[in-house]
Amino acid sequence: MRWTASQAPCAETPEPLAPPQWCVGIDWGAQRHHVCVLTAARQRLGERTVEHTGDSLNQLATWLTAVAADHPEHVAVAIEVPRGAVVATLVERGLQVFALNPTQLDRLRDRHTVAGAQDDRRDAFVLAAALRTDPHSFRRVHLDAPQVLLLRELSRAAEALRAELRRATNRLREQRQRLYPQWRHLCPAADTAWLWALLELAPTPAHTTQLTEAHVRRVLKTHRIRRLSAAEVRAIVQAPAVTVAPGAAAAAQAHCALLFPCLRGLAAQVQACAHQVETVLAACTTADTAALSDVAIVQALPGVGRNITAWLFAEAAQPFARRDYHVLRTHGGVAPITKQSGKRLQVVMRRGCNPRLRYALFHLAHHAVQVDARLQKVYATLKAKGQSRGRALRGIADRLLRVLIAMLRDRTLYETTHVPSGAPGAHGETPGGQATALAATGVDKP
Repeated sequence: MRWTASQAPCAETPEPLAPPQWCVGIDWGAQRHHVCVLTAARQRLGERTVEHTGDSLNQLATWLTAVAADHPEHVAVAIEVPRGAVVATLVERGLQVFALNPTQLDRLRDRHTVAGAQDDRRDAFVLAAALRTDPHSFRRVHLDAPQVLLLRELSRAAEALRAELRRATNRLREQRQRLYPQWRHLCPAADTAWLWALLELAPTPAHTTQLTEAHVRRVLKTHRIRRLSAAEVRAIVQAPAVTVAPGAAAAAQAHCALLFPCLRGLAAQVQACAHQVETVLAACTTADTAALSDVAIVQALPGVGRNITAWLFAEAAQPFARRDYHVLRTHGGVAPITKQSGKRLQVVMRRGCNPRLRYALFHLAHHAVQVDARLQKVYATLKAKGQSRGRALRGIADRLLRVLIAMLRDRTLYETTHVPSGAPGAHGETPGGQATALAATGVDKP
């Protein structure tokens, strides 16, 4: 068996791999990891349990290098988690590290036992044995660039901060709804800073009678709100409030007083995180002065902004670097799943994918349809065929991925005005002006 990228469709390495003489399985754990080493003849060479500490992981890498007689490229390591300290330590020492989906490991475990037995020692052996016999089921793990790691951490932190901010604003909205139902006309979501300042001035219906137009005008001017006048806001605020039980207004006021510092702190952190993401993307854009950078090419697509660019490179940096269209559409949930049995044929949406990459491609297609006239026609055609909104947007995302891969390979930017006569894009099959590039790439249509 030759270990080459062309033989392993699931492996993500374009370069040929050195044939391993030792296969290692690592059952990853939070505090300790179980390691099993097999020879090419499937004989157990050694087993040990490694603590999750710096010294233990370095000793593990030293042991595996010694087993390979100082030829770490002849050692192939199988693990379920494709990131973390274990993977980084082994890859830095020159070992080949491969990742396997935990669901696949569960299926491979049935080869060795039908009783359903499961333990760390057995899982480590199953990983090593599967890597020896089924290397095509694994994908090669590479360490991402430092900027990609920073971008991934910042984008995920920004998403978590936005979720926390939504939770806090939802709590504020519910408290406001108890006393001021009419305030929903000012801001339904209660997620703006000027509304927080206004609520601090009038936390209860009793305080609204003391609220003057000068107070409201000062708040609107500070936060640059021009769509509402001070008189309109004051009229809405001073509308008759609902009748609540004695003490309910004071309780809501106390709850809101606790929320305001949290809201402002979370909003400031979201802005700071967004600024850091922009700084990293700008650094990636200016890194390559001789040619167009990948970030600049991706941002040339219609409807692509800071968040979508960060999500794409944070979650799929390696497929983008390899220009791997099929891996991108699979990991992003764009490629459908076909289920066929006898005369029954069913095509359904792919559920097993990277949810953040799916989210990025969904919003990429959604925004592109809004700003690109050609994609609007394609979307209308798909809807006329009876496709749902989600299915149509997945089709748009698939087309944009084909265009993007062609742009990255040819180092060109997206154009909407130039479509060669007779090209697929001239009839709505391929958006943008990259039709000739798509024809040259030889990428199959979905």
